[in-house]
Amino acid sequence: MKNAELNQRRQQATPRGVGVMCGFYAERAENATLWDVEGNQVIDFAAGIAVLNTGHRHPKVLAAIEQQLQAFTHTAYQIVPYESYVSLAERINQRAPIDGPCKTAFFTTGAEAVENAVKIARAHTGRPGIITFGGGFHGRTYMTMALTGKVAPYKLGFGPFPGSVFHGQYPNALHGVSTQDAMNSLERIFKADIDPKQVAAIVLEPVQGEGGFNVAPAEFIQALRTLCDEHGILLVADEVQTGFARTGKLFAMEHYDSKPDLITMAKSLAGGMPLSAVAGRAEVMDAPAPGGLGGTYAGNPLAVAAAHAVMDVIDEEQLCQRAQRLGHHLVEVLQQARASCPAIAEIRAQGSMVAVEFNDPANGQPSAEFTRQVQQKALQEGLLLLSCGVHGNVIRFLYPLTIPEEQFTEALGILSRALAE
Repeated sequence: MKNAELNQRRQQATPRGVGVMCGFYAERAENATLWDVEGNQVIDFAAGIAVLNTGHRHPKVLAAIEQQLQAFTHTAYQIVPYESYVSLAERINQRAPIDGPCKTAFFTTGAEAVENAVKIARAHTGRPGIITFGGGFHGRTYMTMALTGKVAPYKLGFGPFPGSVFHGQYPNALHGVSTQDAMNSLERIFKADIDPKQVAAIVLEPVQGEGGFNVAPAEFIQALRTLCDEHGILLVADEVQTGFARTGKLFAMEHYDSKPDLITMAKSLAGGMPLSAVAGRAEVMDAPAPGGLGGTYAGNPLAVAAAHAVMDVIDEEQLCQRAQRLGHHLVEVLQQARASCPAIAEIRAQGSMVAVEFNDPANGQPSAEFTRQVQQKALQEGLLLLSCGVHGNVIRFLYPLTIPEEQFTEALGILSRALAE
């Protein structure tokens, strides 16, 4: 089987709306390595878009899924419950940076988690309004498209969207948006669009994922917490991409003194199995009536088993500490590359959530073209990189945190050459 032949079949069989980045097709994978159907090998710095913090096919995750497979694959938790769902909720409740007693509910996708957080916030407050931020990405369902702060490609041709959703500015020093500017944008929303007493929740990513790995300043999180407390608004942290050791803590919100009321999570929670969750203050989580939350596959037993194994691996292999160390090393390499690569405008990092933004040195404008060239050169040498950012001019690094040292060094060599060229 050849990649070109499969590509032809894909174009015939599947719609163009499902955009596909790579022209090659996966046949197998192990930790941080992918092999395609033609036997070519690639170092995977995409990890299924931040899903594989514990790598492809971690032995502990595989063993957990196999063991559950021998017991049962599905009952629908709302019909016949099972202990593993309850014990996983207990583990997350202990670890989530939430003030006071915590409860957790499981779902299937990140978008579903965010959508359920909105349902819970509205049920608890009795208010309709939701505020999110420009550059944020929260999903592809109708509610989460409305929350997402980026039009192309996510919203093109799909409107109208659910109402009572408003977008503030997210702090971004490189693009001249200070924390004060961001807070002023919320005040403008309160004056022009919606009374703060009608706002149920402010939803933000502590590090914007699709938006370019923009890290929320500590003073911004503190100011949001103060604002929410003043007006009875819930603070919701979307940790779908930042969760499970990526930033050097289990959750990115652990880097801040202020705590959210609700946290959404998915992606690396279950090591490649579809599972998401909402965790939050017990009295908030209990607002919806019985039957108001759930889903046919929500908290699927195979995915729950995988998540238990993921949490074990993060602790046993000290992946939070490793994320800090690998991220620090990568930032050093990027800083060294600056001397020979004037297109580097900014390097941003929190643990192993690292990004580099490129501008055209001639005019200082964001350069998606340069970003594409770096991606292509790296891929020619066998390194898979992902881009992001509102202008498509950011490369984000999402290697498995379990990547072998030797392979990580090899990948950084490829990256350095791609930047120098």
